[in-house]
Amino acid sequence: MRLTRLAGVLGATALTAGTLFTSAPVASADQVRDAQWVNQYFDFDKVWSITKGDGVTVALIDTGVKPDHPDLAGSLLPGYDPDGNGRETNPTEDHGTGMASLIAAHGHGNGEGMLGLAPGVKILPIYRGEGGSMQDGIKWAVEHGAKVINISQVTPVGADDGFAEVVAYALQHKVLVVAGAGNDAGPVRTPANVPGVLAVGAVDKNQQVWAKSNYGPELMLTAPGVDIVMAGIGSGTCTKQYCKADGTSDATAYVSAAAALVFAKYPDLTPGQVANRLVKTAAAPAGAAKLPDAHYGYGIVQPYKALTANIPAGPAQGPLAAAGAETAPSAGAETSKGSGSGGADTGRAPSPGALPNVKQSSGSSLPLILGIAGALLVLLVVVIALAVASSRKRNRAQQLPPQAGAPGPYGAQPGWPPAQPQYGQPGQQPYGQSAQQPYGQPGQQPPPPYGYPPQQQPPYDNPYQGGNQSR
Repeated sequence: MRLTRLAGVLGATALTAGTLFTSAPVASADQVRDAQWVNQYFDFDKVWSITKGDGVTVALIDTGVKPDHPDLAGSLLPGYDPDGNGRETNPTEDHGTGMASLIAAHGHGNGEGMLGLAPGVKILPIYRGEGGSMQDGIKWAVEHGAKVINISQVTPVGADDGFAEVVAYALQHKVLVVAGAGNDAGPVRTPANVPGVLAVGAVDKNQQVWAKSNYGPELMLTAPGVDIVMAGIGSGTCTKQYCKADGTSDATAYVSAAAALVFAKYPDLTPGQVANRLVKTAAAPAGAAKLPDAHYGYGIVQPYKALTANIPAGPAQGPLAAAGAETAPSAGAETSKGSGSGGADTGRAPSPGALPNVKQSSGSSLPLILGIAGALLVLLVVVIALAVASSRKRNRAQQLPPQAGAPGPYGAQPGWPPAQPQYGQPGQQPYGQSAQQPYGQPGQQPPPPYGYPPQQQPPYDNPYQGGNQSR
């Protein structure tokens, strides 16, 4: 994310994009508010007429948040540093404080300071520096009351340390994970590409996608992420407590804030249903012929419409793709601790057996399967035995000589059955070569016994031969 300093130049309202004017005075309140073009774009006052997000907690997995920044005073909850060094509230970088301000900044009286989209929410700061584990932070956030987890960071390409499982764990506990797509104009990065994560790209004030915003089929929404004013820690880049920034980090913070507002208005919705509201009310960007679009997702987030539109709740999983998102967690269940720094997603959803807190059946279906198979085998044996017995009976009936007076093959006929030749009588030829043929005209063969051989049926078309078969 590119950061530049916000400073006053010759008393005019301006945002400097490069050089630091160390001698310039601290930016005035008017400079800060006026530079926040997003406030007018989203129409904050209109959004806040519905809700400011009170009662909702947003976890921020980042570089820590400065608790005494005047625009964030009172907005932070006790946070978490996995190493126990307290860096969640003692940051040495501006990034985390900036993301917190885009979500929950409330200014500091008399129209001074900057404003976030959801100033009523509480921020749960979770430290994750270089090489730290996001997975631990996600689990800790879930266990400490977060409804939304904002991750404005990416992980090294190629790592995969249980992200799918921990995201599924969050969804099972009705917590939405929102992550930035990345800032290198490449494919969507981890954790944004993990199934179940709401992936976010960046646009400018003209609704044009930011040139460095990562893209791909995982992208779900876009939000303002160019020329964004944010709070800082008052040292380093943001020496005057405010900066201008570009990046999907900022866009992610705005989508997290929008999700928090929806949770505040509709507390019974699942994360997937919240995402459904955000997706179905997003603004279709100019030039996107079909949505979802690889660069815009389903469009640009519109918080007011997400709060007020008549949108059916829909399925619990909504547009989120994580397996197990609808599975109810078992009470008091735990998940294994994640390790490493995460990484690129392999594209697979977690199998149900691997999901934490998914209750598995203690019994087995093997006896039932064996029982059914056994019954089918017995039935098959009985059918074969009956068929064999019937065939033998027919064969015996065909081999018995016909009795005198018995009906012929087509009913009672005179002279049927023929008298058995007595070989050795005068004028009789052996082996049936009699001068008189008993079956009619010389050379005529006797009619076959009724029903044998069976009448041949014409072959039928096999519906499974030829053509394309589905896999």
